[in-house]
Amino acid sequence: MGGTEIDAIRALLAAKPRPAGWAERRVRIEDVGAAWPVADDLRLEPANIDGMPGESSLAPESDPSRVLLYLHGGGFCAGSVLSHRRLVTEAGRAAGMRTLAIDYRLAPEDPFPAALEDALTAWRWLRREGFPADRIVVGGDSAGGNLTIGLCNRLRAADEAQPACAWLISPWTDLTMSGASMAAKAAIDPLIHAAYLEEVAEAYARRSDRRDPLVSPLFSDLKGFPPTLIQVGSDETLLDDATRFAARAGAADVAVTLQVWPHMIHAFPMWNARLADGRRALAEAGAWMRRWRHG
Repeated sequence: MGGTEIDAIRALLAAKPRPAGWAERRVRIEDVGAAWPVADDLRLEPANIDGMPGESSLAPESDPSRVLLYLHGGGFCAGSVLSHRRLVTEAGRAAGMRTLAIDYRLAPEDPFPAALEDALTAWRWLRREGFPADRIVVGGDSAGGNLTIGLCNRLRAADEAQPACAWLISPWTDLTMSGASMAAKAAIDPLIHAAYLEEVAEAYARRSDRRDPLVSPLFSDLKGFPPTLIQVGSDETLLDDATRFAARAGAADVAVTLQVWPHMIHAFPMWNARLADGRRALAEAGAWMRRWRHG
């Protein structure tokens, strides 16, 4: 069953190949990500975060006093509240808390550090709205995982309270692309390839040093980082970005949990509506987030 399901997702992706232009790519990720609608029992509300658009969701019986701040993937150049709506809302259900997803600024129009500044804006907005730091979870996939780590590092550098925990799906932690899986998994990854990553890394980083820890958080000092769950597929070029980050976090005494899901592809929980492993990953992530809740 699992193989059949992931093969169907691969076929969906193959039927919608990545176009060349930025605008067309943004349409494509929304078409793919929003292939299945959100559940009918969810309450969705638009949010204005100091002028930045966002969306809040709440599932029945979830705790509205706790929130998952979610930063979407898309290579810093695409992705939106719409493309990740199914993933974010079901994650909130699994964790038993409300969610806040944001439409941060995208490259190449707004390169580094615009997206990271927007993540910090969303965090501080939540704090002003009355959410204590230990009632906020921060999570993201791919580029959003990168921003999640960057946000936690920015908070620590400013001696501000950290979130209760961090949740990373297929995080892109190394924009220098030095991981061995970049080549080893290239033939089986249907989504992420070195040429594409080089293009979006150039659009995002511009003249910044790609070894800057806020650009490539693999190279950051992780002492004091919050408890972290990393979920990654075995069939993706960014596998080493996840495993190496987990190793560095563990060496820095971070409470880190790494899950490598066999045969799964990049950001596989996005397709939870038709992928049992995607639903199981969200259920496990939700249970893990509940264990680290405070207050």
